[in-house]
Amino acid sequence: MSLATTIIVLFLQISLCFLFTTTASPPHGFTMDLIHRRSNASSRVSNTQSGSSPYANTVFDNSVYLMKLQVGTPPFEIQAIIDTGSEITWTQCLPCVHCYEQNAPIFDPSKSSTFKEKRCDGHSCPYEVDYFDHTYTMGTLATETITLHSTSGEPFVMPETIIGCGHNNSWFKPSFSGMVGLNWGPSSLITQMGGEYPGLMSYCFSGQGTSKINFGANAIVAGDGVVSTTMFMTTAKPGFYYLNLDAVSVGNTRIETMGTTFHALEGNIVIDSGTTLTYFPVSYCNLVRQAVEHVVTAVRAADPTGNDMLCYNSDTIDIFPVITMHFSGGVDLVLDKYNMYMESNNGGVFCLAIICNSPTQEAIFGNRAQNNFLVGYDSSSLLVSFSPTNCSALWN
Repeated sequence: MSLATTIIVLFLQISLCFLFTTTASPPHGFTMDLIHRRSNASSRVSNTQSGSSPYANTVFDNSVYLMKLQVGTPPFEIQAIIDTGSEITWTQCLPCVHCYEQNAPIFDPSKSSTFKEKRCDGHSCPYEVDYFDHTYTMGTLATETITLHSTSGEPFVMPETIIGCGHNNSWFKPSFSGMVGLNWGPSSLITQMGGEYPGLMSYCFSGQGTSKINFGANAIVAGDGVVSTTMFMTTAKPGFYYLNLDAVSVGNTRIETMGTTFHALEGNIVIDSGTTLTYFPVSYCNLVRQAVEHVVTAVRAADPTGNDMLCYNSDTIDIFPVITMHFSGGVDLVLDKYNMYMESNNGGVFCLAIICNSPTQEAIFGNRAQNNFLVGYDSSSLLVSFSPTNCSALWN
């Protein structure tokens, strides 16, 4: 896993923002890429009809979830990573100084009548995201029209939305056009939506089919079986959606964060749709691993990814214990074994989908652990809600 600090040069009333970004090393033995990206609230009024809610179709791409949206006039469709851990929405743009290979056509701003490059002191406003593994995106900031679907049947149009136009980018997969920043920072897409119900968002991830991401009133997660935990937002590390993890149960063994350096009262783990796996600080992570080792009697195996994951030789996932995440407010998420264990490309090896990181890195609740939960964010009520759901069947 590599860690990076991202600096974006913003403009006018928006101050310099620091976006904390990490990526995992490319995998060598699994059916998924171990992606981890992180990167910051005035609202923007859109011209949607009263009572309608925007939404977008999503696509599962091996380890991340892509959101379909349109940029420019006429609308040009892109597929970009859904990332609640970053702020700026960016896409590869022509002309390319150095663009990674992209399957779909690259956005050409010269063909859009609504593209307007931002100016800083008479010059273009640059942004740059640098990763410790030498991956990056660089370009200029602009305003552009973003178009989504809406429940009214009419397009949800966001004029003059801040985006990044990436002219120099590396390492991203050919199926990605860029990133959709959805944290609570001032220039994230969800903040710029404004509307009647600002700060409301929900998604339901599955590796097996159709999905959507909803915003506004239609994103409210409520009803039988729904549990909600407090969302913490800090000024020290702005933009992140923090939750408070009280304990983790491995089978019947409960490992409290109380009494460890991981314990906190106002948020100790970031919920992040753009990160694949779950990350704990090494001291607490080792306690969880030891509890798994106590249950599993299979022979240990080398980690095919080189990330020092806990792996075993096995042809079945059934040998592993159920893991439960206990969040503040009595929220107990019983996770499916798929959420917590992953199989190697060639079979025969399963690994715990939790990676131990250093105490200086953020603990992260990644998207694989969130699979088959309808997850709702409500920034006004400071709540994240979970509803156990068959996500692949939800919109079929």
